Amino acid sequence: MDSLTTACARLLAQGNVLDALGLVALRNDPPALALRGIAMARLGDYARSRDLLRQAARGFGVHEPVERARCVVAQAEVALAVRDLNYPLHVLPGALATLESHNDHTNALQARLIMARCCLLLGRIDAATAHAARLETSGGPASLVAMAQLLSTELALRSLQIERARTALRQAETAAAQADIPALRSEVRSMQEVFSRPAARLPDCQGARALLLEEVAGLYSSSNLIIDGCRRGVSTDGRWLPLATRPVLYEIIWLLGNAWPNDISRETIIFQVFRLTQPDESHRARLRVQIGRLRKLIKPIARISATDEGYRLEPLQQRNVVVLAPPLDSEAASLMALLADGSAWSTSALAQALGASQRTVQRTLADLELAGQVNAVGHSRSRRWVCPSLAGFTTILLLPSVLPLK
Repeated sequence: MDSLTTACARLLAQGNVLDALGLVALRNDPPALALRGIAMARLGDYARSRDLLRQAARGFGVHEPVERARCVVAQAEVALAVRDLNYPLHVLPGALATLESHNDHTNALQARLIMARCCLLLGRIDAATAHAARLETSGGPASLVAMAQLLSTELALRSLQIERARTALRQAETAAAQADIPALRSEVRSMQEVFSRPAARLPDCQGARALLLEEVAGLYSSSNLIIDGCRRGVSTDGRWLPLATRPVLYEIIWLLGNAWPNDISRETIIFQVFRLTQPDESHRARLRVQIGRLRKLIKPIARISATDEGYRLEPLQQRNVVVLAPPLDSEAASLMALLADGSAWSTSALAQALGASQRTVQRTLADLELAGQVNAVGHSRSRRWVCPSLAGFTTILLLPSVLPLK
């Protein structure tokens, strides 16, 4: 890189996008195209950014593998910004291997951060944790150190390790102050606000009481039997039984938990779970089959006893039952939680992140648009969905794009 592109890269790393763009705006050589692509991404013109980065990657020859790998990393960062969630996980492993083999540790760190963030956004916590464990931030740029610590904060929050999350966030704040990048400092401030926002609701006779993260963590550290409507599972004494992939069993134990210590009638369960208003004997037999499956699943922690009217949940060892509801009481809560990061999502990316069909997501978005809760931007295949940031629940961590080039 010549002195002009070196100066441009330095300005981009400092967050001075407009001055950096002015240095290479009229140049079409591959290094300048790459820097222009990064600058356009920082300005929000992702389509133009992707075009410029693709041109730059093609411009670098076969004897410049590191430069081409850097362009791939930059394209992956842009793809993550526009929620093309398949692209980073598809192309980054090869680019990461190239960067590590040529000792480009800074951009290799950036590539692994993007992979971890993408896995986190898709809910693949184990994969994100594995990528985070391999991050080597010592000696790296302060901006990437801050991003790595923000990632660690989010992972700790997902596992309700509040003190660990606060420690990582303090380290992120220190690194962001050293980097002196406004967008990064803003991300740290947004993350700090997460600790003061409701993370769940505790239903009671008066309605529902909002719970902060510390309160949720305190419940999980107790001996209570917790039916978690946020993560769709049952927990007690550190044992976690996921039911997200078994919606019928989850709905049944959710109803039993809300009725505890009383029982709940068979007709109510059939109506709520199977959506039937006039059940017959076949529906009652169907319910008995599902109750049998649920009994087998929760046998180590609770029993389900039959009563004259219906069924009752009976935790072992005289435990109390605590039911946690999502922060938003709506079927569209998960979708709006994704949109609440302030970024524009495509319908296909929302369907992938939610594990739902694209048609289901489209119907939900149409209803939310009529209610004025989301807005569509663009047309046809370029249409994206956005909504104002909601202050009522914890949002998903998204980090700013910073790609230092050597």
